[in-house]
Amino acid sequence: MDLVQLPRLMISAAHKSAGKTMVSLGLLSCFASQGVAVRSFKKGPDYIDPMWHRAASGGECWNLDPYLMGRELCLESFTSHTGIDDNSIALIEGNHGLHDGLSLDGSDSSAALAVLLEAPVLLVVDARKTNRGIAALVMGMQAMPPNANIKGVILNQVKSSRQAEKQKKAIESYCKVPVLGAIPYDPELVIPERHLGLTTVAETAEAGKFIQAAAERVARYCDVEAIRLLCFQAPPMQVQPKESKKTIIKGRATIGVFKDAAFCFYYPENLIALQNNGAELVSINSLQEHSLPDVDALYLGGGFPESFFELLSSNRELLQAVRESVDAGMPVYAECGGLIYLCRSAVCEGKKYALAGILPFDIGFGDTPVGHGYLDLKSTTDSPWFRKNVRVRAHEFHYSRPMEPLPQSAWQFEVIRGHGITGRSDGVLYRNLFASFAHLHVVGNPDWAETFVALAENFSAERKKYR
Repeated sequence: MDLVQLPRLMISAAHKSAGKTMVSLGLLSCFASQGVAVRSFKKGPDYIDPMWHRAASGGECWNLDPYLMGRELCLESFTSHTGIDDNSIALIEGNHGLHDGLSLDGSDSSAALAVLLEAPVLLVVDARKTNRGIAALVMGMQAMPPNANIKGVILNQVKSSRQAEKQKKAIESYCKVPVLGAIPYDPELVIPERHLGLTTVAETAEAGKFIQAAAERVARYCDVEAIRLLCFQAPPMQVQPKESKKTIIKGRATIGVFKDAAFCFYYPENLIALQNNGAELVSINSLQEHSLPDVDALYLGGGFPESFFELLSSNRELLQAVRESVDAGMPVYAECGGLIYLCRSAVCEGKKYALAGILPFDIGFGDTPVGHGYLDLKSTTDSPWFRKNVRVRAHEFHYSRPMEPLPQSAWQFEVIRGHGITGRSDGVLYRNLFASFAHLHVVGNPDWAETFVALAENFSAERKKYR
């Protein structure tokens, strides 16, 4: 192991919706415009915030999640995506509040991730409705275990310079950390939210202007250079020396990936892993294309199909092409939104939409989450995708469920924790299709990509026999 200096900083908040994403986007954009090499990370599971990060920095954003990846693989993923050789800094945006999480001991919180990474924390606090008492909030954040190393504070939504000065003096006197910014109240500088979190970049009109406005306010009201220097207060990290890259067998198979406004939830590591195992990826726009390209498998990710049911349902040619491909034995991997697309129909806001008709049930939508959070799954059968007794950690967030009566189906998983499709089962199997409400991350499930590519390669070989 080598001891390497990796400048890094976590941006967190006292609670959800305090402004940490706005500050993160502003800093990423500021650093990028200054020519500072910056690597972006987001404590997961999260698809939407990384889209905003990519738009702000111009680079990829990587998820870090100790539950999905395990502590060691989380560390390995972080160090593998930092710029060890290019003098870059790493910004990690936390999720929810610094100490929020499911575990009483805080082991799944942003604070725990900061401790794991030994990353200093820049804490964003909502300055409204308080003055000197805000120091008590910051002191509580400092004292609560896991003991994250808070090295600076940003006051957000400040109502007046007088309020900002009172809060600054209180925090610096009692908490012994510098206040490095006081951003005035601005109700317009908030990314619209939906039931799954923030709206995506693609759905938000003038996203570029929002990011520019965030950058301008951060540059004007925060000490950006002092914040950059916080990154260098992180101690050196133990880093595994990079091994020589393994030879990638290119051209093993071609996988079509639904990528558009309806299907946009993909971890970059998942796509890269497929490519590293020899797959060529071809993007398919389910809202505009009416036929499938010449592919050996399909990957239907999550997203917001419910926002586009009219277009998806009316595209009967593509629905039929997918159905015929599945019946022909083509491997198809579908997550959440992809599962919905493959059902007979969906009922949303009182209207019924005909869909692919591959899975033998209809989907209904409710007003409250059906499944929300981490999943712990146990495979109960051998299938082309997973071996029996394999345990899989994943996550889910859906307001949809199959409508009764639910027909007999072949299931891959027993749900140990979470809801899945039925509350007891997840992962419906049909021919070479796997469809689930579970979102997997390849770092925690390293065999997934090789299995997927091998299935596509086998299907390709079978097809060539009859051409």
